[in-house]
Amino acid sequence: MAKITFMGAGSTVFAKNILGDCLATPALRENLHIALYDIDAERLHDSRLMLDNLNRNINEGRATIASHLGARQRRQALRGADFVVNAIQVGGYEPSTVIDFEIPKKHGLRQTIADTLGIGGIFRALRTIPVMREFADDIERECPGAWLLNYTNPMSILSGYMQRHTRVKTVGLCHSVQGCASHLLKALDMEDMVEGMQWKVAGINHMAWLLEVSHQGRDLYPEIRRRAARKNRAARKKGSEKHGDMVRYEMLRHFGYYNTESSEHTAEYHPYFIKSQHPELIEEFNIPLDEYPRRCVRQIEQWRKQRDELVNNSQLSHKRTHEYGSIIMEAMVTGRPVCIGGNVLNHGLIPNLPGNACVELPCLVDRSGVQGVYVGELPEQLAALNRTHVNVHLLTIEAAATLSRDTVYHAAMMDPHTRAELTLDQIRAMCDDLFEAHGDMLPGYR
Repeated sequence: MAKITFMGAGSTVFAKNILGDCLATPALRENLHIALYDIDAERLHDSRLMLDNLNRNINEGRATIASHLGARQRRQALRGADFVVNAIQVGGYEPSTVIDFEIPKKHGLRQTIADTLGIGGIFRALRTIPVMREFADDIERECPGAWLLNYTNPMSILSGYMQRHTRVKTVGLCHSVQGCASHLLKALDMEDMVEGMQWKVAGINHMAWLLEVSHQGRDLYPEIRRRAARKNRAARKKGSEKHGDMVRYEMLRHFGYYNTESSEHTAEYHPYFIKSQHPELIEEFNIPLDEYPRRCVRQIEQWRKQRDELVNNSQLSHKRTHEYGSIIMEAMVTGRPVCIGGNVLNHGLIPNLPGNACVELPCLVDRSGVQGVYVGELPEQLAALNRTHVNVHLLTIEAAATLSRDTVYHAAMMDPHTRAELTLDQIRAMCDDLFEAHGDMLPGYR
């Protein structure tokens, strides 16, 4: 019997994917116990109804499901868990995400997603880490042997904090690794190469690199580079039809490799694209400023329409997705090893990145848990780009661990996009305004 505790279970769609996968996995679903935890009673209730339907329809009701509301029931939710899935969002769309966008905008700093790096990613991490620290204390007490599968952003900072400052066994998981190569080939009209292709990805979360991609022994990168450059040349012309991956193709042209996360993310990870002195780049590279707030509004509206279909559909079914969660659990329960893309502490796995960085690379999973696989050195230009992000990760983790306001300033001053746009005094003033706006969500900083 396995017990899975899902933190942030009010994320109903995501809970369906992860826990639906578990209910559809023969090695897991027999005598499975699922504990749902959230602080929102209505969303928790919705997820419980949805999972009850799934359990009945695809698992003959063999799993037991329990709901746990609020901090007082958190320890009970975690008690005896084998796996803990973390999918929380601290502060939600309002007020926190709005703050993360609107205050930097007043200081002249524009963002697209702001959940991984940049000033938005830093403050998202600072308000999330105290909650995860509380989770860690309860996990260490109630289920010390459990593995924490962290899906919450900013992935590298949160996973790195848990790995370095708690005793909780933690792996960070993202959606962007497993679909990277196939997405690229399909977009370049090379879909006939997807079946049977081989690929290798390593780096850091949201900026891991497609280091190798081949088909039947043939290196596909020369043709990928040729097609991507041709497609972007055409799209960059004024009045031409744009596509959604222009920033990544431009990075591929200059640095030689394709990265795992989307162009809307990538645009704010580097100092080359969102520039107040060159506003024409926004249109030229099809960069969607303020994209994440728009997504939040759309998702809230879509949920109103989608709720009945998910929550009240007595015929609801599910097919196993490409998410790594159930794959990891199955490998640990059965002992049948698998390879996944995970976020773990470096410790020399990529020698030209810092040893205390949280890196994203191939990991072996079996009864022993998750073990990172040695990759070797990245091409130096890729490692250099990664290190500009690792600087921010490490400083943000230190700030959260020490409650040092100065270290928050330093983290923001190291962010590539922020320091390309603002002076040191402007960065400090922006951070002060963000601290004031977040108020009680960021207590104790001095």
